[in-house]
Amino acid sequence: MANFSEPSSSLSFTSCSHQSNGSINQNMSSFDARPNLEVVSLSKLSSNLEQLLLDSSCDYSDAEIVVEGSPVGVHRCILAARSKFFQELFKQEKGSSVKEGKPKYCMTDLLPYGKVGHEAFLIFLSYLYTGKLKPSPMEVSTCVDNVCAHDACRPAISFAVELLYASSIFQVSELVSLFQRRLLNFVDKAHVEDVIPILVVAFHCQANQLVAQCMDRIARSSVDNISIEKELPYEVSENIKLLRKKPVSDDVEMEVVDPLREKRIRRIHKALDSDDVELVKLLLTESDVTLDDANALHYAAAYCDPKVVSEVLGLGLADVNQRNSQGYTVLHIAAMRRQPSVIVSLLNKGACALDITLDGRSAVSICRRLTRPKDYHAKTEQGQEANKNRLCIDVLEREMRRNPMAGDSSITSHTISDDLHMKLLYLENRVAFARLFFPTEAKVAMEIANAETTREFAVVSVSKGSNKNLTEVDLNETPANRNKRLHTRLEELMKTVEMGRRFFPKCSEVLDKFMEDDLPDLFYLEKGTPEEQRVKRMRFMELKEDVQKAFSKDKAEHSRLSASSSSSSLRDGSSKKLRKS
Repeated sequence: MANFSEPSSSLSFTSCSHQSNGSINQNMSSFDARPNLEVVSLSKLSSNLEQLLLDSSCDYSDAEIVVEGSPVGVHRCILAARSKFFQELFKQEKGSSVKEGKPKYCMTDLLPYGKVGHEAFLIFLSYLYTGKLKPSPMEVSTCVDNVCAHDACRPAISFAVELLYASSIFQVSELVSLFQRRLLNFVDKAHVEDVIPILVVAFHCQANQLVAQCMDRIARSSVDNISIEKELPYEVSENIKLLRKKPVSDDVEMEVVDPLREKRIRRIHKALDSDDVELVKLLLTESDVTLDDANALHYAAAYCDPKVVSEVLGLGLADVNQRNSQGYTVLHIAAMRRQPSVIVSLLNKGACALDITLDGRSAVSICRRLTRPKDYHAKTEQGQEANKNRLCIDVLEREMRRNPMAGDSSITSHTISDDLHMKLLYLENRVAFARLFFPTEAKVAMEIANAETTREFAVVSVSKGSNKNLTEVDLNETPANRNKRLHTRLEELMKTVEMGRRFFPKCSEVLDKFMEDDLPDLFYLEKGTPEEQRVKRMRFMELKEDVQKAFSKDKAEHSRLSASSSSSSLRDGSSKKLRKS
């Protein structure tokens, strides 16, 4: 029997004259398919070197690098052989301290700017030892939004940014190319505010292709120049402003900027940077620029001390629910910053947690998209400071649950269409029943909210067997325009309901209970057996009676207050006449 493990035996076997050509080809294929000895050896070497990192029971490291407070044992010979940066570093022997004969280096001292986290450094280190790139750990490269695909959320971007930065600083060129390509894929998919950290690291790493694509994306966005100047290096921000000055086409007119107005707005922002709210008040009296004109609350929520935000809110001169050029409310900006005290201050002053961005994100979904599982699930020992990311999400979720029209607080941009339909259905039906029971007063509330001129209400449509207003698709309407139209309708209806709650509270209580308990059954009065229809109609009449009684009480209360106010006015007038005489 020939030994097939030896090449000579195999060759002699395959050269026998009595074998057919088919047998020769079969044996040659078998020989070619054997694992290449060099590949097997390299794979084994890679696995053996990896054990140096994984096996904590046998620590042969001769130096330590402290990352985020945790020492990581390293072998200087391997790092020096794989990275010119470490080769030069170890030549100088600038370890900050020596413990048990091991030099110790601090990661923050090795980096000229930015940061590289513990998990990112371990992935980078593993590549240096094994030549293989491990998958990114889920707890630091994904967010806690359950419906996120994690293909462009902030944690996924941040982890890739850290790895690009480490690869560039520690001079591992093949990894620089790999992570630059990975970040290029993020640029068009990510929210524009998440492109900014990519641009910063690309600029410092001199990744020119990545810089160009990021700058183009930001230049085409609605991010204001003040934010660009605040968050990007000077050279980059100036280049973006130059790109914006170039006309897209001859038909597009450039926006005219008033230099004096821009100067006054910048003065307000500088005063906020200096924590000088008194100066802000003085600047407001000297010009016609308001806090809302300057988006002062947005600016303070993004960049200033939480105490400054509270002081600006205390002035009572700014709309807490105003939107900026990107369609973000102040609460959306605070959610991006993830500062619990700022979020609580805004909610206490009436910020609406239900408001959504133009692409369908609420403040709580913004927070979830920014938060890593590692931070969200981190255990807090007694006496330790609570995790801010988790606290922000908890506060916003409680606020969402507190509002009966908030729906499921886990809704994010992937399910916003269904969420909009559910909210719209609820509000359309609620306002429709209000119109049935007290049409004149409902009409007034709807006129105030500009809600009376749009489409027919859902409850009326349902009774006719059609609800096409919410489900009908206009092929000529883009998804963005449709979302915008539905959001506008949602705001109109919410304002209508708020008017009803304010001026007819007892009626609103009855309607709330009805919508919560009886709506599913009474919605289809003509469905079911004759007996079921009869019961539904009786319940409907009872409801109408309850609402009418509540409405009469509301009306009587208003009449009593009006009469009291009138009599007070008459007494005051009589007193004045007597004093004059």
